[in-house]
Amino acid sequence: MAFDVGAAQAATSASRGLRRSHMGAFVAVFALAFLGSWLLWTNPGYFSHDELQWASFAGNSGPIQWVPWLDVASFQYRPLTFNLWLWLSRHLFDTPQLFHALLVGWGAANAGLACVLARRLGVAAWPAAIGALVFALGPYAAYVHGWIGTIGDLAWVSCALLVALLVAGGVRAWLLVAGTLLLTTAALLAKEAAVVIPAILGVAWLCLAGAAQAAPPLRRRLLIATIVAAFVVLAYLALRLPVLLHAPDGAAAYQVDPAQVPRHWLEYQLFPFLPPVFEIFNTLARGFGGSLALAGLLWLGVVAACWRAHPRLALFFLLGGAAALAPVLPMSAASNQYGYGFAALATLAAAAAWARAPRWARVALALAALACVWHGVNVMRTTRYVGNVQAVFSPALADAVRAETEPPLRLRVATDADEWIFRRLTFEIPSYRGVAIDDRVQLVPADAPADAVIQRDGRITPL
Repeated sequence: MAFDVGAAQAATSASRGLRRSHMGAFVAVFALAFLGSWLLWTNPGYFSHDELQWASFAGNSGPIQWVPWLDVASFQYRPLTFNLWLWLSRHLFDTPQLFHALLVGWGAANAGLACVLARRLGVAAWPAAIGALVFALGPYAAYVHGWIGTIGDLAWVSCALLVALLVAGGVRAWLLVAGTLLLTTAALLAKEAAVVIPAILGVAWLCLAGAAQAAPPLRRRLLIATIVAAFVVLAYLALRLPVLLHAPDGAAAYQVDPAQVPRHWLEYQLFPFLPPVFEIFNTLARGFGGSLALAGLLWLGVVAACWRAHPRLALFFLLGGAAALAPVLPMSAASNQYGYGFAALATLAAAAAWARAPRWARVALALAALACVWHGVNVMRTTRYVGNVQAVFSPALADAVRAETEPPLRLRVATDADEWIFRRLTFEIPSYRGVAIDDRVQLVPADAPADAVIQRDGRITPL
């Protein structure tokens, strides 16, 4: 009996030590991911039109016009995301660096959760931490963490990671069911992309089902979570599928085109290993040249390393990645933020492969990780550059519109400026800091009559 008591005390002590270790890993990864993203949280401006639009919707005074929670017939039914966005814009829009710090901190917390998940699944401390940091500092996360318009992506991936932690944490069945139910519902209220949660869980269960080393309780919890999440998603699709399949006019990027599936799948696989490419739809723009071939070799190296560690791990990388991307592959246009959940899954698989990988496979994983982080830094630099321009341009635009007596104000973009930035920053902006914009601004071609010129740094020079 004394031996049993001692064993129980030792097990309890070991469990507490493990929890403290995981908390330490979370804090370390959070801190490093946050500090490594300093280009984003010190950004003095914003990236695109939607941040300016929602700031206009939120206003500076009076009651906020909240988005309805029960408007399931709306094409973009994201009440959790949109209402949070309105509230944050009301309070933080005038302090961009604080706004960005909040979202970068949220993203760093997701990286910390990914690290803890890897540790609970048996990945060693260093591979788990480094994998989580590659996820946080890679191009998909850098894009999401630096653009306020991706709150929904942050939210649904947070919910998915928490569901996975419930599964890996060995909680009681009732808590697993309740947690999966609530978190999957919250994820769907944040963004439609959360429909992939049961598919990812199902792939994980499939890959573990025949593995002799996988504990039966873990397989059972995965199956329970898959069934519960699938129930929520099926109920959601019963309400929303007809709306989702018919994008409204003006939403060309959301049109369904099955012929795009192979191209988009390839783009999402290769994009992380192409540091010069800022947005994913340009991945194949230059054809299959040397850089694209090198990206393909790095991707094959990751798959081969996973296969060498265990074929089921490579299967999880490929099938789980396809599941995470499934809803966006048939869309007419690819976008960086849609790869956020895929990046979390892929880096988890790569981290898990490290322990059993031979030397050549570790070299392949290390090179792929370096390419991803290099690419992520480039994305941060471009996002920061756009923010610097916006911080100058939008106030200057408001002043110019206020002074214009005969709208519209016709603006020509200087030949050395990036026109795409100003196209975004003038697209359907209702107002900026109390100045009505709407259709009072017009970007004109270089050879057309204009009232002023937009300089590269965002200044507006009258003609």
